[in-house]
Amino acid sequence: MLRLDWLRDADRPFLFSVLFWGVLIATAVVHVLSPSGPLARVLTGLNLALVAGLWLVLPWDLSRGRRFVAPMFLVATLLLGATGSRGTHTLLPLIAVANLAFLYGMRAASVILTSLAVFLFAAVPLLFGKSVLDGLAQVGEMAMLSAFVLGMASSTLEARRSREETRRLLGRIRELAVAEERARMAAEMHDSIGHHLTVIKMDLENAERFRERRPDAAWDEVRQAKELTVEALADARRWVRALRPLALDGRVGSAALERLAASFDGTGITVTFEVEGTEHRLDADAELVLYRVLQEGLTNALRHAEALHVRVRLVFGEARTVLVVADDGRGAGERSRRGFGLTSLTERARALGGTLTGGNAPEGGFALRAELPVAPAGVGRRS
Repeated sequence: MLRLDWLRDADRPFLFSVLFWGVLIATAVVHVLSPSGPLARVLTGLNLALVAGLWLVLPWDLSRGRRFVAPMFLVATLLLGATGSRGTHTLLPLIAVANLAFLYGMRAASVILTSLAVFLFAAVPLLFGKSVLDGLAQVGEMAMLSAFVLGMASSTLEARRSREETRRLLGRIRELAVAEERARMAAEMHDSIGHHLTVIKMDLENAERFRERRPDAAWDEVRQAKELTVEALADARRWVRALRPLALDGRVGSAALERLAASFDGTGITVTFEVEGTEHRLDADAELVLYRVLQEGLTNALRHAEALHVRVRLVFGEARTVLVVADDGRGAGERSRRGFGLTSLTERARALGGTLTGGNAPEGGFALRAELPVAPAGVGRRS
């Protein structure tokens, strides 16, 4: 199968494509309708075909390579004037200069345009036998068209620079948000594991005191310290898993959440992950909250609920994004399931205009439900 992907260039501005094909077709029509000799028709036809072919492979970014095509395209468009285009091609050389502005900057394009203006001013009287005023008229026409085409090029380049800067800043904001969350989680890990180690230390001290007078009590203390050591190790493994970067292996959105769910394979619970609706990009704060809600739901199911299965549903609606984490464990029971960061996550969800609720499900088990509003287009989104 013939692949034409290389002909599609995402860097090529759409308006320039419309302008190019419009002028090229108009030039071809004028050429066909105008009386001319066979040789002129053949030369102009070949020239038009060359310009069209070069346009398809013309680079608009230096990283694409094919740098030699840009000057060839400029020369081919200029040659249309010599092969009999009757002036309809005038915008094509200016589009070629605009392309050079994309590749080498506006200063290089301005130098080329100045050189073309000087050439026209000298060439029109000498080569075509016209007056100096005709040369000035040609230069004036080119100057007006140049202002239009280079204005488009300058606006497009500025828009691209702004987009890249916005993408860079959003990436930085995302990194800072993740770093802040990881610092908070590290503090919670210190408190959690520190508590285990403190109790283990007390048990071993008691065992040391009881070893001669009350050996049975001493062994009870040792057994309790051993059990707490197992819990501390499991807790440390859970925290290491939770401290992984938000975008695992470069993933974002549902892919990052699905990867997090898959990371709990082999822990004793089975996790199913479902996505409903048409996925849209999440802003950094909303994605971080959903990621942490999923972490808390899976960790609590593993740590407290004695669950065998957890079902995760991510629903993309027009106005809200909903994440539900439901397990088949023993439910909250007498022990509150609001700890382990859920209180702070509830506050963060509320700050984003959403909600986070948790409780025993009617069919059994425990369920967390986060609902966050969809940010307006262009607000807090990654590009």
